[in-house]
Parts: sequence; C-alpha cells; structure tokens
Amino acid sequence: MSTFEQTGHLYATPVRTTRPGSDGEHHVQQRMGTTERADKFYADQVLDRLNTRMREFVARQEMFFLATADRHGECDNTFRAGPPGFLHVLDETTLAYPEYRGNGVHASLGNIEENPHVGILMIDFLQDRIGLHVNGRARVVGDDEMRRAHHGLAADPVPGRRALVWVEIDVEEAYVHCAKHIPHLQKVPRQSRGEGRPWGTDDFRRKGGDFFGAAAEAPERGPFVPPPRADAGTWRAEAQRMLERAERRPRATLTDGGPDPESPEFSGWFSRSAGA
Repeated sequence: MSTFEQTGHLYATPVRTTRPGSDGEHHVQQRMGTTERADKFYADQVLDRLNTRMREFVARQEMFFLATADRHGECDNTFRAGPPGFLHVLDETTLAYPEYRGNGVHASLGNIEENPHVGILMIDFLQDRIGLHVNGRARVVGDDEMRRAHHGLAADPVPGRRALVWVEIDVEEAYVHCAKHIPHLQKVPRQSRGEGRPWGTDDFRRKGGDFFGAAAEAPERGPFVPPPRADAGTWRAEAQRMLERAERRPRATLTDGGPDPESPEFSGWFSRSAGA
C-alpha cells in the first residue's frame, strides 16, 4: 500500500481529503462553529459502503423512509414496509427494494426518473433503538431483469403480490442516526391485528378511505382537468434542455471567494448514455 506524506506526517493508508456532505452544510458549520465536530463525525462515522454490522441491520428491518427530489429540487418523502429483508442487501455497495402498484401516482419512481439521488433512513424502534442513513444513486430495474441478475432473490411471501419494478441503489454514504431521541416501541401481537393486512387491495375503505377529509373539500377547489400529456420524447428533450442550461450556468461565489451554496455547481441528473 502506498505511503502518503502530508504536513510532515507519514500515513500508511491513503489520506481522505474530500469532506462528505454539501457546500451548504459546510457553510452552516462554519457559521455555527461546529466544523471540527462535523469533521470528527465525517472521519469516524461516514462510510462509502455498508460494513458487516450495517448489512446485518438492513437485513432485519421491516420499514424505511425514502427521500427523493425531481429535477427542479422539489422533494418528496415516503414510507416503505415489508417483511424483514424486503430491502435487499445485494453487496456492500448495493441495495434493492421492490415497488408495487400502490395508488398509481409513483411519485418516488417519477423523481428517480429525473434525479437519481435518494436518501434512505432506517430506524429500529423495537430492538436497538438506532438509525442508519444511506444516501446514493438509484435506478429502476424491471422485475424479470432483476431476477435474472440475482438468481437467489426470494419471491415475495405475500400471496398474489409481485413487484412491478425494483429500485437498485448504489451506496455513496452510510452513517448512524443518533439513538437518544428514538422512542422504544412494541410490536402488537399478530392475533390482535385482525385478519391480516390487505396487501394489494383496491378496497377504498381498507386502504384508509378519506381519512383526512380531502375528498370532502374537492368541490371548493374546483374540478380537476388534467392538462394534455406530453409524449416521452418531448418530455426528455425538455429535460435535456434544462440540463444543458444548468451545466452552462457559472457558479456564483461569496465575498470571501468561497462557493455560494445558493448557487451550487450542477453535477447532472441524467447519464449521457440515457436514451430519448
């Protein structure tokens, strides 16, 4: 292994010089005087892969929260749940989970189509009372393709349920979520849950009905008339124009010469190999 010399010190391993996180969080750390604390967290807790204990933690989780954003930066946060291991650990840098038909909106899949960056938060409320963040880049994979690539992928244990597609995530960051404010919960015994969860149902009432009363207010908002739909080629061309315009945009700087977090450098949403 190479030896690195920096500021008079010898290192037996490569020196990490890139700070994790965003320019914005680095500027806030400077203003708040927490840069040294943050650097210690980056050095000690942030990995670019899932170590053995992280992989074991993921394999027993039954739920996670998923954060996505579209190409404009508009955010969405959602909840995913399933039997232990439904968030599959394919290897130390790859996760995958199935997507089902749901309500047909596919907000998360739509955001990933435009912007592959995702954030996953797993919290164990029942046993360890600890959390794990995983940030990375996602891609959507068909069910048949996923099963051809990973022959040992177990079928969903819920009868009659089959994934429409899978989301495969290349891990870029993995780090702990502090335990001190995570409540300790207990799982309700199976026999007291009634006749089981209505997986895959289209029954409006069993899916929750109009729990928040939104439908009752629909007349006040006026009728919803969807605008004409653009075909996929038109949508892709417009997205590509926005991409090229953002790439040409110069990055603004602050008076101290540092980068302006309000004008971040653009790193791109789409791979250049993406077809129209």
